[in-house]
Amino acid sequence: MTNAFTAPGRFFRGNLHTHSTRSDGILEPEEVCRRYRAEGYDFMALTDHFIGAYDYPMVDTRAFRSKDFTTIIGAELHSGATANGELWHILAVGLPFDFTPPDAPGFHPVEGMESGPDIARRARDAGAFVAVAHPQWSGLTLADALTIEAAHAVEIYNHGCWAGCDRADGWAINDLLLSEGRRLSAVATDDAHFSEPDHFGGWVMVRAEENDPDALVAALKAGHNYSTQGPEIRRVEVTDKTVEVECSAAVSVIVQGFGQAARAVHGLSMTRASVGLERFWKSPWVRVTVVDSAGRRAWSNPVWREGF
Repeated sequence: MTNAFTAPGRFFRGNLHTHSTRSDGILEPEEVCRRYRAEGYDFMALTDHFIGAYDYPMVDTRAFRSKDFTTIIGAELHSGATANGELWHILAVGLPFDFTPPDAPGFHPVEGMESGPDIARRARDAGAFVAVAHPQWSGLTLADALTIEAAHAVEIYNHGCWAGCDRADGWAINDLLLSEGRRLSAVATDDAHFSEPDHFGGWVMVRAEENDPDALVAALKAGHNYSTQGPEIRRVEVTDKTVEVECSAAVSVIVQGFGQAARAVHGLSMTRASVGLERFWKSPWVRVTVVDSAGRRAWSNPVWREGF
């Protein structure tokens, strides 16, 4: 089965969640793009808050593209209330400029507005790659997350939520969704506003044949990416008895699965690891975490096993 490590092409580094002065960021769109380009990113998406208070911005960043850097058009969508009464946050990358705004005047739900699941479905139908944004920060329940049937992925690490409130995690929700049979991938993002150290801390490596917005969005939809804070994952192969991993120098390689299924291999400067699947006898999926000596992590997308 084709995955991020066997698909044609090469890996491109990108950030999928960023804000500018068009909503609540502090830098102009051109400067945001310049900084990501200067930091060695191949692409980014400017995803300002798509609400009435900011005149529903869909920022045109095409002028900031170059031969070795591209941008994807997107937005952070808001509409409807979660179980705790807060507004939904849905990341949509690859939106058309004529995407119809919801009735979302500000950061609070209003009566009669479109639901979160409905706006996520509209975004997917419009061609976007759709992800549930920062579930821990949002206080999402599993019941909330299960309603977003149009999602391709969950934000499993949000660097801005790490910097601002130590609520960066999305794996807890994503693992539960996987165990409910939802075939979701994972993305790490910055959610950068540049008002605190919320940038250049988590990104996606997307395998595509060219650094082109359409090709990148198609690869993300296919799950041809992994997420990282720095370590590289070079191969993940699941056999009947083991998970074989190749990576940059690591101190831990951890495999997780359904329920309590998990196993780790530890060492010094490991670039290969073979992790046994004895505890994974009832797990239809597995995923990999690689940890380097600085504590930085990289995460594979879930791999679905045959025979379950």
